[in-house]
Amino acid sequence: MTKKCLVTEKGVMAGNNNCYSKKKSRRRFMPNLQTVAIYSEILEAPVTIRISSTGLRTIEKNGGLDLYLLNTQPSKLSKECKELRERIAAAKAKKGV
Repeated sequence: MTKKCLVTEKGVMAGNNNCYSKKKSRRRFMPNLQTVAIYSEILEAPVTIRISSTGLRTIEKNGGLDLYLLNTQPSKLSKECKELRERIAAAKAKKGV
């Protein structure tokens, strides 16, 4: 499983630890990833995704998973989000909403 957010595409960054004597040693900055089950109203089922806390706030700000994916340009979405967007769009067309 990759250490990358599906929504914001935040990943692992590298940097230095600096001690008091200014010696530097390499370290990794990990994103704050959470495995979350977000309910999709159109699919009528929870969707389990691995996103950062910032990505979760972005989804909530935009009115939920369905509205976020349908209103965001496909070029700005990750591969997994594009596939989920297509599933949601197909289910929406099937329902006639």
